[in-house]
Amino acid sequence: MTDKTQLSDIETIAGGSGEDSLLGRLRHSHIEDMIHGMEQNGYVLDDEQAVVLLLMTELQRPLLLEGDAGVGKTELAAALAKHLGTRFIRLQCYEGLDVNSAIYEWNYQRQLLEIRLHQSELEAGKAHEVNLYGEDFLLKRPLLQSITETVSPVLLIDEIDRADEEFEAFLLEVLSEFQITIPEFGTVSAVSRPHVILTSNATRDLSDALRRRCLYSYVDYPSPAKEAKIIARHIPLLNEKLLFQIVQMVDKIRQLNLRKRPGVAEAIDWAGALMCLEITDIKSLIEEGNENQLEHSLSCLLKTREDRRQVNVKQLASSL
Repeated sequence: MTDKTQLSDIETIAGGSGEDSLLGRLRHSHIEDMIHGMEQNGYVLDDEQAVVLLLMTELQRPLLLEGDAGVGKTELAAALAKHLGTRFIRLQCYEGLDVNSAIYEWNYQRQLLEIRLHQSELEAGKAHEVNLYGEDFLLKRPLLQSITETVSPVLLIDEIDRADEEFEAFLLEVLSEFQITIPEFGTVSAVSRPHVILTSNATRDLSDALRRRCLYSYVDYPSPAKEAKIIARHIPLLNEKLLFQIVQMVDKIRQLNLRKRPGVAEAIDWAGALMCLEITDIKSLIEEGNENQLEHSLSCLLKTREDRRQVNVKQLASSL
């Protein structure tokens, strides 16, 4: 195969060689607009995350977000739906999740009522043909809802690692072909492809087949600078000095060997708690010997007894 033929094949995959190609669309898709749009909806993106979201929408591929609990994976999907102005559909995974909860089930009560009505009509001589497995009797669950929307929704498959390995097999048809086969009804193909985001806390290994069908991004805890920006968006009245001290202390706490490291939501809660307690300077509070007041506020940040015992606020605050 010549280089010219290879280039032609690449252009075909990307959608052409001009402004309509994938490369052309991404070149003219403003990363700054994605970042700004997400910030307007309460989520602070970095450049890498913005590019991944653009690739997800342009390639129409599912996106797997992996990272510790509390780093903002779920919030990213919700903010993206707001930014795109589309419906947000969430499937919360858990052990034992099955087709009836995730994809569809039949409305058995309505089917029974229809059978009784049909029997009454038979007795009255007014019987008509009834299809008990028609769309009127179909209860759509999140996966089926997402592929039957006329406008592409954002589908969040949250904490996929909590579901059984067998459940991943149910997802493969949706994530590869965006269609669902219902034995009594037939195959339902996507009216418009949903923007699919899967999240995982990495509590178990996901199958290679699932990973192959997804784009991938690891979501880490934010840097102090990024977390300061996040907290400032949620609590705009927080003074800058206290904000800097909070993100520095949270960063130090996360470096400890804790059972549950505090997430972004906990950091925001702690910042709000310090405002409620009228604490304006952590270092001054410690120097005045009032560290007990600060320790009491850690109930917003540390959620196990063992973690509370490990954290010495006086020692952590000494380096501020």
